[in-house]
Amino acid sequence: MNNNKINSTDNIEAIIFDLGGVLVDFDHMLAAKKILGFTSKSPQEIFNLFFDSGLTNLFEEGKISPQEFFSRVKEALNLRLDYKQFQPIFNEIFFFTERNQAVYNLAKALMNSYKVALLSNINILHFDYLKKNFPVFNAFHSIITSFSLGLRKPHPLIYKKALDILKAAPQNTFYTDDRIELITGARALGIRGFVFKSVEQLKIDLLDNGVSISPKKTVS
Repeated sequence: MNNNKINSTDNIEAIIFDLGGVLVDFDHMLAAKKILGFTSKSPQEIFNLFFDSGLTNLFEEGKISPQEFFSRVKEALNLRLDYKQFQPIFNEIFFFTERNQAVYNLAKALMNSYKVALLSNINILHFDYLKKNFPVFNAFHSIITSFSLGLRKPHPLIYKKALDILKAAPQNTFYTDDRIELITGARALGIRGFVFKSVEQLKIDLLDNGVSISPKKTVS
């Protein structure tokens, strides 16, 4: 039995989607390999600094500017390139699959019946790049980013901020993300969180929680 199924009095009113790995896919190693010609560091060292470090966390929290992020990356990797050369290398890691399209279509359909939001740990360079190149953001009533709030998932406050923006109680909120630790953080607040594995499983989880995938009403 699914312990996350809702009670009849706890109808889902809001649905939150993660971005990376759900609405768009990405491969950080694409950037790490492209930067090899401009540094003596290994691909793994580049990867770790770009995408899995305290510096990246600061950038995703909006605590440092893109220029400062680049300056610190350049110093750490001893890069032989300028900021203009760096931007496309750093940004061109994303791609759009049939699975992403199916999730987008689902989110778009749900907008007619529920409050639908996007909640993402993301830096402003990646966000601006995605806005220009991937038409997925019109499937959401609210776009909630770590860099705009100064918080990253799974910090409890970012989930609370999302709930405030949506004007929804945690038990009335469904959340899907491809990372279990981020789902766990949301569940700790009472949000009905489910790990994204496939579009088919997502639909099952939504239906199990009383969500109607067919449009019923218009959300104001």
